[in-house]
Amino acid sequence: MINRERLTNTFCELVSIDSPSGEEEEVSKYIEAKLTKLGFILLKDDYGNLIAKTKSNNNNLILSAHMDTVEPGRGIIPVVEKDIIKSKTDTILGGDCKAGLTGILEALDSLNEEHYEFKNLVLIFTREEELALQGARNLDFSKFEGSNAIIFDGEGPPSTITSSSPTYISFDIEIIGRAAHAGAEPEKGLSAIILASKLINKLPQGRLDNETTFNIGKIEGGSVRNAVPANVYVQGEFRTSSLETLDNLSETLSITVREIKDEFPDSKINLKTELLFENYKLKDNDPCLKIVTNAIEKLGLKPNLKPSGGGTDGNVFIKKDIKSVVVGMGVTGMHTINETVSIPDLVDSSSLCQELILSNC
Repeated sequence: MINRERLTNTFCELVSIDSPSGEEEEVSKYIEAKLTKLGFILLKDDYGNLIAKTKSNNNNLILSAHMDTVEPGRGIIPVVEKDIIKSKTDTILGGDCKAGLTGILEALDSLNEEHYEFKNLVLIFTREEELALQGARNLDFSKFEGSNAIIFDGEGPPSTITSSSPTYISFDIEIIGRAAHAGAEPEKGLSAIILASKLINKLPQGRLDNETTFNIGKIEGGSVRNAVPANVYVQGEFRTSSLETLDNLSETLSITVREIKDEFPDSKINLKTELLFENYKLKDNDPCLKIVTNAIEKLGLKPNLKPSGGGTDGNVFIKKDIKSVVVGMGVTGMHTINETVSIPDLVDSSSLCQELILSNC
């Protein structure tokens, strides 16, 4: 039986360990210590992702969550108020994805208390998921086998299933103008900031349709107050599930850069785009989806399929031909200082994990 008190304590211990992207080592050690006691075979790939396997491996079920958190995520102090856990100070709580880790670990502890023999199970805990799925993208898939993966990394209760996820394109624009003294001879300069503002104003922003977003997220440039700025760096992204829209936005971005270069021939503008993850949409007959919906219904819950504008390790697993489903873990307000975790939902998340393990034996 899932132990609510132990579950809550494990979560609070995990979020108290700093693990911003790239600094997951201490959380990894915490998980390793628990899994060693449970008899799992542990290994790490070259990227530092943690993989745990049972001695018996046949028709493996994969359970997964990521170890890193976003900023501000250092010195988190969790506070329990009845059924809710939140951060005491102006930090995230770290429920994304410490709630996912907790749900898996508590399910294992609960089954171990009942002397359950773990078999046909693979656990994958990735690094740097928050950096556009870097851990999963560098995961050594040769180190494990499994045809179905359930990823505990969704917002909301565990009955919430991510039905689709978009393709994500990042872009970096370097704008080079010409420096000059702002007071003595500004006419000799070519302001990279003005070029950047003209370029940005030509680009779409925000939600473009039900499955498409476009965002300028970061701008850096200039050197001092009294100089015409020679350099500006712009970072942005767009996401969509439509291949046609993806092509159109890529073209719009390229055309806009060309237009600014043509308007200011003395400038240099360098554009770099990168596809960071690809979209997916679950089908009604997906075998992994059936496994998850059956387990949810056994708990007396109603499956709720919802599209997502974000990405998870599931995007990578699916492209590696591993059937994957992302489920909620009791978190709301992800990536904000208003993030909270519902303890009853966290209990249900762990119960779902336990049911998935038992149904795969």
